[in-house]
Amino acid sequence: MNLSESLIARLEQLVEQAHRVLPPLPTPPDFDAPAFIWQNKSLISVYSKQPVALSDLLGIERQKQRIIQNTQQFLAGFPANDVLLTGARGTGKSSLIRGLLTDYQQQGLRVIEVARDDLAHLSQIRSMISGRPEKFIVYCDDLAFNAEDENYRALKSALDGSVQSNSGNVLIYATSNRRHLLPEFMHENQPVTRTDAAFQGEIHPQESVEEKVSLSDRFGLWLAFHPMDQDTYLDIVTHWLNKQNIPLDEIARAEALKWSLARGQRSGRAAAQFARHWSGLKLLENSGLK
Repeated sequence: MNLSESLIARLEQLVEQAHRVLPPLPTPPDFDAPAFIWQNKSLISVYSKQPVALSDLLGIERQKQRIIQNTQQFLAGFPANDVLLTGARGTGKSSLIRGLLTDYQQQGLRVIEVARDDLAHLSQIRSMISGRPEKFIVYCDDLAFNAEDENYRALKSALDGSVQSNSGNVLIYATSNRRHLLPEFMHENQPVTRTDAAFQGEIHPQESVEEKVSLSDRFGLWLAFHPMDQDTYLDIVTHWLNKQNIPLDEIARAEALKWSLARGQRSGRAAAQFARHWSGLKLLENSGLK
């Protein structure tokens, strides 16, 4: 074997070793998929998300109408706002996003779910989908930050950028149990004195308070969700039971109310969970397998 053949053989060995050590190249995303998860700096296509239709979401008609209108503007290429959905747990915030995807996927809507700790990658996500004909909602679920968390600055920057691209193909929809996304304290609503220990070292303490509310201010549309009354809760239970041809009789009604008491809430989530429990129980009894 001459010198050149030996060198080529050595280079082939090095390439093979590198292939074993280096991670595989990321697979290009399939933009025919309805949804994506941002993971390991890649868009992972998701095909099997459990569908939720907007017509299945009851008791939140005002919130539903406003987010549908905003999304229709977005899909039509007209100016639209980033959206912050806040309020009580289990009241339909996340389900509303999934319902939009179910109803508007055929019109080119896509959803990219991004974890809070990956918000620093928003500019990279924008670059990957720039020029695509689809319309993308970047979705951040259960968003909240602590006082030391710097990820909110990345989100603030992305929201500022989206103001300049209202006619583009990206909006940010976020859900949170907190109205202002950062913890707030009683002393922040009191007049500040020079000796206030909570603000020691702060030359302009009011600016720290303004910093906390500035993030939510960058969302153009705020939608608030509240705990529901008993009648609405039972209407939702009835809706889901009807899908299995199971009536809400007096026994089922009493059990549904006990279920909500045990959960400590009357919400769409609790209603759907009870309906799943009760319909499964009745279907099992009728099957003769129990």
